[in-house]
Parts: sequence; C-alpha cells; structure tokens
Amino acid sequence: MTEPEKPVPRLSPPPAWRQELVRVIVVTTLALLVGAAFGHAMVGVCISLALFLGLYLRHLARLSAWLQRPKGLNLPEAGGVWGEVFDRLIDLQRRNRRKKKRLAGMLAEYQASTAALPDGAVVLGAYGEIAWFNQAAQVLLGLRGAADVGLRIPNLIRNPVFTDYFVRGDYSDPVEVLSPLNPRNTLSLHIIPYGNNQRLLIVRDISEFKRLETARRDFVANASHELRTPLTVLRGYLDMMEPELQRQEALALWRGPIAEMKAQAARMESLVRDMLRLARLEADTPARSEVLDVPAMLRRVVEDARALSHNEHRIEAEIDPDLRLLGDENDLQSVFTNLVSNAVRYTRKGGEIRIVWRAETDGAQFSVKDTGIGISEKDIPRLTERFYRVDVGRSRASGGTGLGLSIVKHALDRHEASLEIRSELGKGSTFICHFPASRLRAQGLPALTTAAAAKV
Repeated sequence: MTEPEKPVPRLSPPPAWRQELVRVIVVTTLALLVGAAFGHAMVGVCISLALFLGLYLRHLARLSAWLQRPKGLNLPEAGGVWGEVFDRLIDLQRRNRRKKKRLAGMLAEYQASTAALPDGAVVLGAYGEIAWFNQAAQVLLGLRGAADVGLRIPNLIRNPVFTDYFVRGDYSDPVEVLSPLNPRNTLSLHIIPYGNNQRLLIVRDISEFKRLETARRDFVANASHELRTPLTVLRGYLDMMEPELQRQEALALWRGPIAEMKAQAARMESLVRDMLRLARLEADTPARSEVLDVPAMLRRVVEDARALSHNEHRIEAEIDPDLRLLGDENDLQSVFTNLVSNAVRYTRKGGEIRIVWRAETDGAQFSVKDTGIGISEKDIPRLTERFYRVDVGRSRASGGTGLGLSIVKHALDRHEASLEIRSELGKGSTFICHFPASRLRAQGLPALTTAAAAKV
C-alpha cells in the first residue's frame, strides 16, 4: 500500500520591501546595460535612480497630504512597498474609526445613564474646574450648560461651608448647604476623588428628609411635653396613696403594686425629660456661649458620683483648676453627668473610676475611665444612637433610658467637640470628649479640692 503524498508547502511571497529591492536592482541593471550599449552606462543608472526617487517623492507628498486631511483625501493605488504601507494605514484608519465609534457609543450610554440619575453628578478637574455635569446637577445647582464648563465650582457654589469643605480636602463625609436656587431646600454635597487628581461631585436634594426629620423632632417634643402633665398627676395620686397603704393593714396587698407603679412612673418621667432635652439639642438654635467654671461643675459631678456609688467604687479626679470653657452650662452639665453616672452604673462593686479634665495639644480633654463591664467592638459605633442598648435588661435595671449617649453626642456637636470611645469587653471603658482650642478660656483660681486624686 502506497503512502499518501504529503502536501507541498506553499511558499509565502517575499516581503514587499524585498520585492521593491529586487525591482530596483533589475531596473538599474537594465538601465546600466542600455546605457553601456550607447557608451553611457552611468547615465542610464542615474536616469533610472532619478525615476525611482521621483516616484518615491510623489508617494511621500501624497502620504503627507493624506495625513493632514485623512477624511478629505484618499490614498492612491500603488504597488510594492508603498502599496503595502498605504493598505496598512487604511486598515489602521478603519480600526480607529470602529474604536472611536464604540467609545462614542459607550460615552453616550454613560451620559444617558447619568442623566437618568435623580442625583446630580459634576466631573471636576485638578483645580476644581467643571469638565462635565448631568441634567440633575444643572437643575439642582442652576448651572448654565456649556457656559459654566471650565469654571471652578467654588466660584459657582458660593457657600462658606462648601468652600471650606472643598479647600480642606477631607471628603470622607458629605456637607449640607442651602440650595443656591431656593434657600428653603437643602442639598447634600459629596466629593469623591478618583483618577489622576480628578474629583466627582455628587449633589443630592435632601429637603424632604430634613422636613421629615423636623416633623419627627416636633412630634417627639410635643408628645413628650404632653406626657408631663398626666405623669405629674399620676405621681401625685400615688404619693397620696402611699401613707394610707402604710397605715391600713387591709391595703397591705397593694403596697407592692403601688411601689412598682411609682418606679415605672419615675422611669417614664426620666425618659420624657431626656426626650425633651434631646429635642432641644437637635434644634438648629445655636448654643449659648458663656465662660463656664468647668472645675466647679466637675466638683459637683464628682460629689454626685460618690453619692450614687454608695462608697462601692474608688473614684479619682484629676482636674485642671484654671481651665475654663466657652459654652452652654446645661448642655455640658448633661455631658459630664451622663458619662460619670454611666461609669458608676456599669462598674462592679470595688471597681475604679477616673475623671480627668486637662489641656491637650489642640484643645482640652474631658475623660471618664472605668473598670466596668466594657463594650464589644461591634457595639461601639452604635452607642450614640437613640434608644440603642448593649444589654436591654441590664440597662433597664440600672434606670437607663437609652438616650444618655445620644444627648452627649448632640451636646458636643453644638460645641464643635467630638466623642471618642475606647472599650474592651470585660475590662472597662474610656469616654473622651475633645474640645477645640477656640472654646478654651484660662483663669488663675485657687486649686480645687478635687484637683488632687480623691479616693473613696
């Protein structure tokens, strides 16, 4: 049986430049022979080379003209290496057109999708100049189409809060400003850095949310205020009934229920009081600014803590006697009282509580450190939420309303201060209030008795 014949491989044509070189050699050789026949061999060679040079210059001129006007001119038909060059340029042009068309489609789809967003989007350059914005941004900020492209965004949103936010460069949280078109509306502005020193400004209308938040605050405040009268009446009747229960043995069965009713009424009064205080803190009214004798306030807080402790804790206080603070006395009294009373309530018998009021590098610091039950890491971010309880049963047993730390946070916000919480479950907690230097006032006064460590 004969083996099948193997296919003969086809030779690929030589590259165009090799064909061109062969053609030049052949033509030059023929010119040399013709010139030699007439006795002028070099003349024939020069004429042939001059013809090739002219042809090449002609192709170069057409290529240069086409590069300047690729859409208005067509490359000529040519053979050899020039034909290959022209074909590859035309193929490259077609591929670029397809890519450009695809990119234009993607850009149009992106712009259509961003135009459908209810939130405004503004693309900013390295210096804050507007590069592009969608329809929502034009409506929310009052931008004027192409006329505002290239202008710096701080020059269009003339709001001190936004200007400070833009210059500061800390874009971790958005800022709220009044709408430049309608002062009754509120906008949330959030800058997101990306790419090569570019930024994206997201604009959101939160007016309805703010109105709902205001309605909620008003409802809580009004409901809390209305509850005070019936609770006062209830407590009054319970107080009137208590002596009769003690004198008449026939009513002894009611002593327990009446005592429980009084305890629950007192807890309800405490809750209403905290809700009213929180509603006042959440209002937009600025805090009063008066120089407060913080050392004297803390001395009273330490005394109250000792009374609440019933000599069951070791309480130490380190207080700078000359460090005053500019602020609202009621607000800061709530801060100090809530933090210290929480430390007493959630620290076991025999535990230690340390209260510190001192200056720091960029302001002042009030801290309360205890050796209590501690808080798990997952619960710390939610501690300042309204009615949030780490342990519901234990909080109610200690008389807590779940609003103390929320009151602390809002009171500190009104004083440009911040709350830092450090805690480890089972090992205790530290609550630190950082006050800015602008709030500090110093005054030379005699040292207070609580400045030294007082042990109970």
